[in-house]
Amino acid sequence: MTQVVATTAGLFPLPDWAKDELSRLKGHQKSDLVSGDEGPEIVDAYDRARKEVVSVQTDAGLDRVSEGQLRWDDMIAHPLAVADSVETRGIVRYYDNNNFYREPVVTGDLEASGDVAGELDAAAAHVDSGLQAVLPGPYSLADLATDEHYGDEAAFLDAVADFLAAEADQFPDVETLFLLEPSLVENAPGEGADERASEAIDTVASAVDADVVAHTYWGSLDEKVYAHLMDADVDAIGFDLIADHEQNVYNVQEYGTKDDVALGLVDGQNTFVETPETIRERVEWFVEQTDGDYDTVYATANTELFYLPQNKFEAKIEALADAAAIEEVEA
Repeated sequence: MTQVVATTAGLFPLPDWAKDELSRLKGHQKSDLVSGDEGPEIVDAYDRARKEVVSVQTDAGLDRVSEGQLRWDDMIAHPLAVADSVETRGIVRYYDNNNFYREPVVTGDLEASGDVAGELDAAAAHVDSGLQAVLPGPYSLADLATDEHYGDEAAFLDAVADFLAAEADQFPDVETLFLLEPSLVENAPGEGADERASEAIDTVASAVDADVVAHTYWGSLDEKVYAHLMDADVDAIGFDLIADHEQNVYNVQEYGTKDDVALGLVDGQNTFVETPETIRERVEWFVEQTDGDYDTVYATANTELFYLPQNKFEAKIEALADAAAIEEVEA
């Protein structure tokens, strides 16, 4: 029997009241807000918003509860954007959509800031069990950044991986860690770099005593990239079944996968709300197509959720939770 675990890829939309309050406090729109070095009023607003989104997930019945990453104005570039030895410069388009982030430029040796760990510590006070951490995967974070210090792509990727591992080493107890790796799809690593990307993921995964999911999205992985990712010591690989279900299934059929999988089953960028029955049918379809004897299926949105209005975000996580509760899947 396969256990279905309802969760998310994190990066939630701010509650509407928080958008208004933080825009007033910071003086401009959220897309331009600067993370880090917040004053006490801003810290308090984020604390209240974090408590609210934790409560929303708990009330919905999610099996894993994320801190929400509400301060991540630079999306998954955030951990670098608030780090020392990093300058944030011009506004850059976030992959191929209408969101933007400040370009993090690494100008010196990277050292963990404890920023993400601090957010998790704050969330842990409101979560009884099932706390989930979210980090950018090292390949994607290196891809979004600019190196003006290490001077070599391989050395820079290693440095980013070590930076994330040092950050993860400061986490409180978490049950699951999602490493978000959209760049493995959007800007696939070439010969040699694909193996290094897998090794970098290993570095971060080894820093936590938790189940680790390398979640890929906005399409499917090139076959060779996928084969190398299979070598990474993670518990699950994530597949975006919204953007490309056929190639993702083919990769699993051809190369196998881990004992656990994460499936992007609801559209994190579309306001249409999937029914629990539809979500569960998609789980069962994947299991049947891949002839999988999975221990755990993480049922999640395919992408981050900050694209959604607050009410649609809440409806989608409720649908995920309800889908997971229907009944266990027979492999």
